Amino acid sequence: MIKIEKSNQIISPFGGMNYIVSYIKKSGILELIDNQLGKRVKQAEYSYSDLILNLWSVFFTGGDCAEDINEHLHDYLSTIPDTKVANADTILGVFKKLKTENELVTSSNGKIYETNRHDNLNQLNISILKQLNLLNSDNYYDFDYDNEILPTNKRDTKKTYKKVNGYFPGMATVNSHPVYFENRDGNMNVKIDQAAVLQRCYKMLKDNGIKINRSRMDAGSYSFDIVQTALEYSRLIYIRANRSDNLFDLLLEEREWEKVIINGKAYEVCSLEYHPFKHKKTLAKITYRLVVSREQTGNLDQNVFTKDNMKYRSILTNDRASTEKEVIEYYNQRGKEEKEIDILNNDFGWSKMPFSNMNENTVFLTIMMIAKNVYTWLISTFSKAFKCLKKHYRIKKFIFRFVIVPAKWIKRSRYNVLKIFSQKPYELLKL
Repeated sequence: MIKIEKSNQIISPFGGMNYIVSYIKKSGILELIDNQLGKRVKQAEYSYSDLILNLWSVFFTGGDCAEDINEHLHDYLSTIPDTKVANADTILGVFKKLKTENELVTSSNGKIYETNRHDNLNQLNISILKQLNLLNSDNYYDFDYDNEILPTNKRDTKKTYKKVNGYFPGMATVNSHPVYFENRDGNMNVKIDQAAVLQRCYKMLKDNGIKINRSRMDAGSYSFDIVQTALEYSRLIYIRANRSDNLFDLLLEEREWEKVIINGKAYEVCSLEYHPFKHKKTLAKITYRLVVSREQTGNLDQNVFTKDNMKYRSILTNDRASTEKEVIEYYNQRGKEEKEIDILNNDFGWSKMPFSNMNENTVFLTIMMIAKNVYTWLISTFSKAFKCLKKHYRIKKFIFRFVIVPAKWIKRSRYNVLKIFSQKPYELLKL
C-alpha cells in the first residue's frame, strides 16, 4: 500500500517567474510604465506597473486570460518577493479606464469608419524597446507595416472582407519588433487613412531617434500618398505594385527577361522604369524602378492582358543597386510580419480580447504587444545561460524549459534563499 503525505507548504511550480520578475524590475521598465502612464490616486493599492506585470505574468506562466490569475496563479505569484498581485477584475477595470476616444475617418466616397489608437502606450512601447536595447539611435532599421484581421465577436465589430466579424488593425514592426499599433473597423479598406497612420508611426520613431533604412509593404499600401510618406522617412522602399493597363503595356514591350531560381522555383525577372502616379502633376517626371517576376501557372488558358499563361508580380522600389533577385528575396521576407501577428494571437492573448469595445481592447492589445517585446528580451537574456533555450523559441517551449520548475523561498535570519528543485543552471542568473 502506498502512503500519501500532505503538506501545507507553498512550493511554486513556476519558479522561473522569480527570475522573470527580478530581471524586469532591474531593467527599469516598471519605472518607465509609471512615469509615462502617470501615478494612480493615493488610495489605489496597485500601480499601473503592478497591474501590467500581473497581466504579463499570466501569459508567462501559460495562462490565456486575466481570470487565470484568480483561479490558478494568485497564490504562486504572491510568493515572489516585493510583488503585489491583484485580481482579474481590478486589472481589467483599471485597463478599461486607460481607453482613449475613437476617431471618425471619412473615406473618399463618404463612408464613415471608426479607428482607435493609444499614443501613450505606443510611446511607452518604443521607450521600453530602447530601454532594453532592442532598438537604439545608432543604427538604421528595416520597417514593415501590415493590416491583419483579428476575428472576434464584440459589441462594435464589423464584418470583414473575410466574411467574419472582427477588427482590422494596422501594426508596424522594426526588425521584427512590434513598434506601433492602431485599431480599425473590420470593414475598413486598408488604404483609407493609411498614409496618416504611417505618418504618425514614422514621426514617433523619428522623435525617438529610430532611423529607417528600408520600408516594406504589400499592395494594400500601393497609393501615391502612402508611397510619398514612406519615402519621406525611409532611405529605400519596397511596395507590391497593383496591376494596371499601363503596366501590362510595358510588360508586353519587354523582351529582356533573366532566368533566376528563387527558393527552388524558376522565375523570369526584369526591371522597368515606371511612373505609376501620372495623374499627380507635381510628380510628372518622377519614376521608380519596377522589379517584375513571372512564372508559369500550369494553366493552359491565356491571360487576357498579357496573352500568355504566366503569373506576374511586381515590386515598386527606389533601390537601383540591388539585383532583381535580391529585391524579390528581400521583399519575400515580409512573412516575418505575419508571423508576429500569429505569435501575438496565440502566445499573447490577441485572440481572446477581454472587452466589448474597440477602444478598451486597443489598451489590452497594445499592452500585450509590449509583452511580446519584453519576452523577446527575456529569452535572449536567459538563453545565454541556458543551452536548452534558443532566442527564436515560442513562449510555450520557454515555459516548459524555464518557467516551470518547483521552487520555494526559505527565510533565514539575515537573508532569504530561493530553493530550486532542478539541475538546470539557474544559479548563473542573478536575482
